[in-house]
Amino acid sequence: MRTMKNTDPRIDAYIEDAPEYAQPILIKLRKLFHRAEPAIEENIKWGNPTFEYQGIVGGMGAFKEHVAWGFWKGNALKDPSGLFPDGGKASPYAIKVSTVKELPADKVLVAYVKEAVELNRKGVNASPSSGKKKSAKPPARTPADLAVALKLKKNTKAKATFDGFSPSHKRKYIEWLTEAKREETRQKRLATAIEWMAEGKPRNWKYMKKW
Repeated sequence: MRTMKNTDPRIDAYIEDAPEYAQPILIKLRKLFHRAEPAIEENIKWGNPTFEYQGIVGGMGAFKEHVAWGFWKGNALKDPSGLFPDGGKASPYAIKVSTVKELPADKVLVAYVKEAVELNRKGVNASPSSGKKKSAKPPARTPADLAVALKLKKNTKAKATFDGFSPSHKRKYIEWLTEAKREETRQKRLATAIEWMAEGKPRNWKYMKKW
């Protein structure tokens, strides 16, 4: 395999910080995007890794129990292998896997990436959504320990930051906290969250160019 070019250290950090199950999946997806198009470039958008060539080609993101990945213009791809679930071309990153074995064969994935790159080369203007309005997620419920910590006088700055966050930014901190499997881990994350919010930082600040 060719040595990857145009790599972004923020994606190295993202993979290192991802759940253990997700790391080999993210590593393989990254390598195959680069194998398909050596000139592809990496970026972080919306807190997740993206791969770009004359525009966004595709991307991936690690969650609690699955990695979501796919193509920005998936609704314009032919999809001969039926990768998109339930006609899910409407969602850019609709494919979900929990193990490396669930990924398609290398040659299949590489072919999809090459087709997606070619769409960008040709300037095909495919919408990443079907136009259907998605129902908004209900606001995430703030867990008791976080709520208590934010009420402490010493954490006034953190509370101001949290209160000013959009629902999605609040959710990222809440999910990071509630996904901790051990109480010790949860308490460490809580302390870190308060520290970061006191500095005005969103959960994924390490992957944002502003920071």
